Amino acid sequence: MVRANGAVSLRELARVVQTSEVTVRRDVRALEAEGLLDRRHGGAVLPGGFTRESGFPQKSHLATAEKTAIADLAASFVEEGEAVVVGAGTTTQELARRLARVPGLTVVTNSLLVAQALAHANRVEVVMTGGTLRGSNYALVGSGAEQSLQGLRVSRAFLSGSGLTAERGLSTSNMLSASVDRALVQAAAEVVVLADHTKLGTDTMFQTVPTDVITRLVTDEPPGHDDRAATELQALADQGVQITVAGGAAAAAAQGQGSAEGTPAADRRGPRREVPLPGQRRSHSPGTAPQLRSAALAPDPQSGRVADLAPRRR
Repeated sequence: MVRANGAVSLRELARVVQTSEVTVRRDVRALEAEGLLDRRHGGAVLPGGFTRESGFPQKSHLATAEKTAIADLAASFVEEGEAVVVGAGTTTQELARRLARVPGLTVVTNSLLVAQALAHANRVEVVMTGGTLRGSNYALVGSGAEQSLQGLRVSRAFLSGSGLTAERGLSTSNMLSASVDRALVQAAAEVVVLADHTKLGTDTMFQTVPTDVITRLVTDEPPGHDDRAATELQALADQGVQITVAGGAAAAAAQGQGSAEGTPAADRRGPRREVPLPGQRRSHSPGTAPQLRSAALAPDPQSGRVADLAPRRR
């Protein structure tokens, strides 16, 4: 499956071979020891995945339910009449489908797939960058794309990537993509990163967004056994990143209902949990200092559970 698709998730492997993720994880370790694949959080890729990027067809089949839930939550932050930038990626493509009916919205993007998702949205204006087409992810890159973003200012940027760590922030395995993403970030007052739990703790070649520039992370809830992803979330929060988690209820609803295209923004505010941790910052007006807060975590109203991310003592 890895040879055919370039990457595969543990959840999908367990489903195909009809066994537990624990058993699959053990087998993946053995295959890695033989040099047949490289392990990643929540899945596996072909050897050399640190520098090699999977193409769009491979990425589109990974963590699909999680990406749908993340896109639902991210869309709920967009208001009528806003101007935003949306980067390339499978998760941002899902977000674009949900932005199609937000009245008065202006979307600036370098992604052909994002533009296609919004092509028939009569009340959404789509502005595309220039640049050279990169076929593996249907994105415009290069100096043309970067120059077209100069002097642009929007309320927020929505970006995805190949990996996210507290130490380096968001990263990708392609230099041209990283350069355009940095230009997108420069155009936005706030930066929202969309990353499912399989990307947490994964570090790839080129940094796109340093941690201290990320305003908010929208992600899904890591499996209970994924201590490393939970630790990475804690570390990101300690550095001031606002964490919004799509819980199990949101993911289940997304998987059952499919795309929310055509639903007004006001009706798409699905289940979510804000995770206020030490070092977390609140939203603040430009030119004012962020207010720090430290608070105990309340139980999730959807599930009654308390988040696993307990505040740390400094």
